[in-house]
Amino acid sequence: MDWMKEHNVLLDITSRIVQIKSSKSGKVMHIHLPSHRHSPPTVNATEAQLIKKIPVVSDFPDVFPEELPGLPPDRNVEFAIELVPGTAPVSKRPYRMAPDELKELKTQLQEQLDKGFIRPSSSPWGCPALFVEKKDQGGKRLCVDYRPLNAVTVKNKYPLPHIDILFDRLGGATVRYHQIKVREEDIPKTAFSTRYGLYEYLVMSFGLTNAPAFFMYLMNSVFMNELDKFVVVFIDDILVYSKNEKEHEEHLRIVLSRLREHKLYAKFSNCAFWLKEVAFLGHILSAKGVAVDPSKVEDVLNWKQPKTVTEIRSFLGLAGYYRRFIKDFSKIAKPMTALT
Repeated sequence: MDWMKEHNVLLDITSRIVQIKSSKSGKVMHIHLPSHRHSPPTVNATEAQLIKKIPVVSDFPDVFPEELPGLPPDRNVEFAIELVPGTAPVSKRPYRMAPDELKELKTQLQEQLDKGFIRPSSSPWGCPALFVEKKDQGGKRLCVDYRPLNAVTVKNKYPLPHIDILFDRLGGATVRYHQIKVREEDIPKTAFSTRYGLYEYLVMSFGLTNAPAFFMYLMNSVFMNELDKFVVVFIDDILVYSKNEKEHEEHLRIVLSRLREHKLYAKFSNCAFWLKEVAFLGHILSAKGVAVDPSKVEDVLNWKQPKTVTEIRSFLGLAGYYRRFIKDFSKIAKPMTALT
């Protein structure tokens, strides 16, 4: 055990943390040993029954786990955080939380520690943690206000596809972030402050400025052979389109096989299969072509009359999203555009 004394090794059995401090540089490295790193994905019992009834999908229940099984596998790519030259670490005090939020904070921190997604940190960085409401199932999701870090991060210029190009591919057709590891040297930059200490992410976290572009890059890499043939990817949304059911069965099997092969997981409650028409990015897609989602038309009709330049720009941005469906849109919008 002399090497442990020489390198100031500390073991925390309860939290499964190994801390090693270099006697020369003084740098500290934390190694977290997650309890569920090798746990197979488990499927919700109710969802498992539904999956069994869906053609093709029934052969891939492991692609739809109730929770991510733990740390993602080593991939050819890792999420990197490049900083603007000359940047110094930024550290912010934790946000205040209500008693019920503090209780939830303890629970979610422990869950993420157990999965190996986070570990205790001694980083000079630190952005405050906060809660946001979950849209799909209620409750609160632990997030980090990464605005201070994002402000000094070199932006990833990986191109996101133009919406019109995506829809042109789909004419006539009938038919998330913790899955990527952070590069080791960039893990300290993800540190976040809480009432119960400082932690850092080992996996890509929601709120990091380059996360959407990087996830898009990963998905494009996984589905490179299928893109624009029968698959459209927009960040973490996958749309499989086919001319007929036989073709769709083959396409769906290929896509689910790709996800299984790369150990990428989907949330079953957010998926829909074997549809004749589908809502996608504010549009309705079907064999008849592309149409505006009626609910989005309501949003435009119910928009309050803009009174400032900023409000005019916001309205034009919303209306302009559907300009391909409006004849002479530029002429109609010209009086408002002139005010900006």
